Amino acid sequence: MKKRCDWAGQDPLYVKYHDTEWGTPVYDDETLFEFLLLESFQAGLSWITILKKRENFRKAFDNFDYQKIANYSEEKYDNLLLDAGIVRNKLKIRSAIKNAQLFIEIQKEFGSFSTYIWSFVDGKPIANKFKAMKYIPATTALSDCISKALKKRGFKFVGSTIIYAFMQATGMVNDHVIDCFCYDEIERGVR
Repeated sequence: MKKRCDWAGQDPLYVKYHDTEWGTPVYDDETLFEFLLLESFQAGLSWITILKKRENFRKAFDNFDYQKIANYSEEKYDNLLLDAGIVRNKLKIRSAIKNAQLFIEIQKEFGSFSTYIWSFVDGKPIANKFKAMKYIPATTALSDCISKALKKRGFKFVGSTIIYAFMQATGMVNDHVIDCFCYDEIERGVR
């Protein structure tokens, strides 16, 4: 039986997410934006809540197409507020639209959002070596720094905890515990 991080639990959706996505380095802007949007909606909620609504979010937010989201009308915003399949929070929906616009600004400035965000870790994942979940932090000095940089650019719902979760999800840090089978897979670059 494979050893996993304790947080993966038994839920098949969570186990699949843990085994195939979480911690895998992501360099494409489309996926980075998807995680940025989902993590911002997760604020104050559990990740499993967002994961279970992920396909609803995908449908509601045009497959996470930041170009389309950046140009959402007030009518689309109002429709999103009525969509029971997503988290219907006025501020989070509004921030998703604004963050998409700012995401595009960063692309114009740096060539890609990936280039910008990965520059904070010199383009390669930080391999942490945590023996147990209790040692994994909710924030770090680096997530504080990235959060401040994004907020300075006008992004919303990008506090240090959200940014650290984003960093974990997109593989900027490898926070699988060292005896989890995913830890070595990521370190060897096989996923």
